[in-house]
Amino acid sequence: MIDRLVAGRRQPGSTELGPGDDAAVVRCPDGRTVISTDMLVQGRHFRLDWSSPHDVGRKAIAQNAADIEAMGARPTAFVVGFGAPADTAAADAAALADGMWDEAARLGAGVVGGDLVQADSWVVSVTVLGELAGRTPVLRSGARPGAVVAVAGELGRSAAGYRLLGAAVSEFDELRRRHLVPEPPYGQGAAAADAGAQAMTDVSDGLLADLGHLASASQVTIEVSTAALAADQQALAAAATALGADAWTWVLGGGEDHALVATFPGAVPAGWRVIGQVADGPARVLVDGAPWDGDAGWQSYGG
Repeated sequence: MIDRLVAGRRQPGSTELGPGDDAAVVRCPDGRTVISTDMLVQGRHFRLDWSSPHDVGRKAIAQNAADIEAMGARPTAFVVGFGAPADTAAADAAALADGMWDEAARLGAGVVGGDLVQADSWVVSVTVLGELAGRTPVLRSGARPGAVVAVAGELGRSAAGYRLLGAAVSEFDELRRRHLVPEPPYGQGAAAADAGAQAMTDVSDGLLADLGHLASASQVTIEVSTAALAADQQALAAAATALGADAWTWVLGGGEDHALVATFPGAVPAGWRVIGQVADGPARVLVDGAPWDGDAGWQSYGG
């Protein structure tokens, strides 16, 4: 099975030794490696009656790559652990691997190793390595009063897609797709770092929740403007009407878009749009000058 999953794969130049030995060897010209890991659990993070195995593979790579992008780095290599029941079809495992390779190829990265185990349900664990190419990593703790807050990527699409997948509504296929396979703004993490980004994170839990992490780490107040987010709300308005929902809940509290949000001391680079500002004050996030009383985002151990 392992031979089938790795046969014919093409590794990037940064991989000196890929799958097939006890460990992989990956070049790190910068002398530093950026590392992150994440897991997807069937029934918690994906459903196989909604997602194809190929979709799950792409999502697993995309959400891990976004964490590396959020540090101002470039993803270079992925190591994957896959657990599944003994009766899992070999074709499904192959499709999962194909999805991972398809997404990794969009980054110029490779899947360099991993492990297969028997499990009660599907579990996909991915560790990603990245390189900074001489840049200083962009932390969550660098936001300073007077900076602007900007976003690269789109907001609320995944949350809208999730609601649509569970509803008897036949329209809005693109929004459903955006939940199954997120679209991080690849390359914009490094662009932000080059432009002097002070603090950055990806929008995995929800815009307000993730800005809350920045505000807490930096001990600042972050103010967000709904006027600056109107395009996201308008893009979701028809779907929200069809479901009897509020599109602002998706834009402000919906997670898994894996857009990037950062603070900048001055002008923002191409591909970014200003949505707010950083102010002196307690660690908090305000929407149009007031606390948001709606859902602010995902909690991994919530009810």
